[in-house]
Amino acid sequence: MSEGDEQTGFHLRQSTTDDLSFAREITCRNMLRYYMNYDLLWQDDAFDIAWAGRENWLIVCGTTPAGYFSLSRDARALYIRELQVCEAFQRRGAGSWAIDQVVAMACRERRPAVRLTVFKNNPAQNLYRRKGLVEQGGDDCFLRMQLDLSTRVL
Repeated sequence: MSEGDEQTGFHLRQSTTDDLSFAREITCRNMLRYYMNYDLLWQDDAFDIAWAGRENWLIVCGTTPAGYFSLSRDARALYIRELQVCEAFQRRGAGSWAIDQVVAMACRERRPAVRLTVFKNNPAQNLYRRKGLVEQGGDDCFLRMQLDLSTRVL
């Protein structure tokens, strides 16, 4: 999947091991404040292990990496494990566009839902709600959100 979107200028590129340092850096930069807020420890090694076990896609604008997302799957859903957008591309539609790409993947694969987890104090949950994801539960730190595709008319 590398087709671009003429309207937004974004396209996807499947990531390689060469993209790991970019992904780790942007994730740490974007998420460290949430980790600190909940007294969680950021660990590069844990990130690297998780990255290796997921399907990772770079969000690219022209030739510039704008962010990435990581996916996993089971029979119940396509899971967004990470969705990170570089600060320069935030509030420019990259996150919304990326979610649209994931939803399209889930529909093509006939997955019943798209799921993700977000820190309770992360304003990205507002984007997820606008894209149709609804809260399904949570804990002290996180909200679990889901977009049910099995009943949608597409």
